[in-house]
Amino acid sequence: MVEIDPTSMGFEFAASAVLGGLIGFAVKTVAKLVAVIVGVELVIFRYLESNGVVTVDWDRLSAGLLETQERAQEGADWIESIVSTTTVGVGFASGFLLGYYRA
Repeated sequence: MVEIDPTSMGFEFAASAVLGGLIGFAVKTVAKLVAVIVGVELVIFRYLESNGVVTVDWDRLSAGLLETQERAQEGADWIESIVSTTTVGVGFASGFLLGYYRA
């Protein structure tokens, strides 16, 4: 017979929710920083291109970004399949989303 300890389950849920919240906050903060860096790079490319310093093949550049996005989506599917719906998985996911959207 399987014994279920509600105290242990509650502790696992709370700990994973806190950890998920911290990681969600960190992920969103890093994502914002990366977005700013990429935006500044694109502005610099446009400025240098308008002055004739460099020639940028924008079609080729955007194709590379789309391929990267597709690979990232495949990775997200793999990660999503690992996180289970147990007390740890639910706690982590809820904490992650809370930290991500509160950042």
